[in-house]
Amino acid sequence: MKPTLPKGTRDFSPTDVYKRQYIFNIIQNNFQLFGYQPIETPAMESIQTLTGKYGDEGDQLIFKILNSRLNESTKKDLLRQKFEENLNTPINSEELTEKALRYDLTVPFARYVVMHQNDITFPFKRYQIQPVWRADKPQKGRYREFYQCDADVIGSNSLVNELELIALMDKSFSELKIPVKLKINNRKVLSAIAEVSQQSDKLIDITIAIDKLDKIGKDGVIAELKNKGISDKALETIFPIIDFTGTNDEKLKTLTNLLGKTEIGKKGIEELAYLFSNTKTLGLKHIILELDITLARGLNYYTGTIFEAKADAGTFTPSILGGGRYDDLTGVFGLKNMSGVGISFGIDRIFDVMNELNLFPDKVSKPTSTKVLLTNFGPVEENYCLKLIHELRSNNINSELYPEAKKIQKQFEYADKKGIPYVCIIGSEEIEKGIFSLKDLSSGEQIKLNKAELIKKLLF
Repeated sequence: MKPTLPKGTRDFSPTDVYKRQYIFNIIQNNFQLFGYQPIETPAMESIQTLTGKYGDEGDQLIFKILNSRLNESTKKDLLRQKFEENLNTPINSEELTEKALRYDLTVPFARYVVMHQNDITFPFKRYQIQPVWRADKPQKGRYREFYQCDADVIGSNSLVNELELIALMDKSFSELKIPVKLKINNRKVLSAIAEVSQQSDKLIDITIAIDKLDKIGKDGVIAELKNKGISDKALETIFPIIDFTGTNDEKLKTLTNLLGKTEIGKKGIEELAYLFSNTKTLGLKHIILELDITLARGLNYYTGTIFEAKADAGTFTPSILGGGRYDDLTGVFGLKNMSGVGISFGIDRIFDVMNELNLFPDKVSKPTSTKVLLTNFGPVEENYCLKLIHELRSNNINSELYPEAKKIQKQFEYADKKGIPYVCIIGSEEIEKGIFSLKDLSSGEQIKLNKAELIKKLLF
């Protein structure tokens, strides 16, 4: 049998893992710098926890887990019964599945907050770095298993939280050296668009379609909206609102003229104006902010500010961060009026972008976890090296002993292929004199040192 991977998943080599750890470390350090605390949640949640939170399209991408207690015969009987009852009824019976792999980290976080509310100090600032799963069609930058790095604040309505998240994004992307354009919008503005076009009951359909404007174009969006029952008259109102250009300040003025008479539109515009005004005082060094009226973020739970960051260089420019404010996500679990806001870094796409742009430092692109290799020439030398390597590791010097007595050239080749910078040659002469021959593989220089000198040299 030829080994294969499930579509939409991938293996990572040691070099890949070092690169990914580099990204994780930068983002995690910044989460902690801004006062966020870590939590973890299970890979699977109950099916009721996840469904109904992501819209119809999102719900279809949830990986459902068949109940393990069902034997194959029972499964077939249930499937046959469902088929015979109604050909058009989707199979989603709790008799078949009660659990699913988590789709994102935000809904499990809301569930966590409700279950642990008596142990939490609000506002609660949490970060979470774990994999998620989606039954999506695999393509470049779109995987079925991928990591998210989330930071959320829950229990506060203040827009200061949005400002802090913008500052966190700027610092993180600056340290990763990824050129980024951060798009910002507000779901209240989108609600106002639906209201002035007299299509408030079609808000979700409108936002899902508008969000695809850069992918399927204006004609594609119009076709999708018509298919959802949006009238030509409503389309004549919608498109002039979303199809205009200018600076961020000019866009805010245009929105005020078009939507400012609606209560929800006025509120959304005020929130956007606050953010754009106050980000000028944050001293942003890296990201470019853009007010994008077409940004909708298809997830149903967003109610206010929405974010999306896209790589702004190279041929591969995917969305590498998303997020926004949700006013009552915990309400579906019984805890009302608990507003939150958060962002999610897409590690796998960030990894792909940084590889394309060659943004990883050399020490990360050509990593080694080992500082020195001790040679092995036989039982006597091996025993001597085992004692030495214990002392090296006691001094936090990453060390390896070649496991077998082989020709010196083979041992050097091993060190070179692994990128180990030093080889310590220990033969009978070195043991007799109590010295060590240390060779620097990059320069070819070889020096003789006593034990104290060897440790000092390898520490720096």
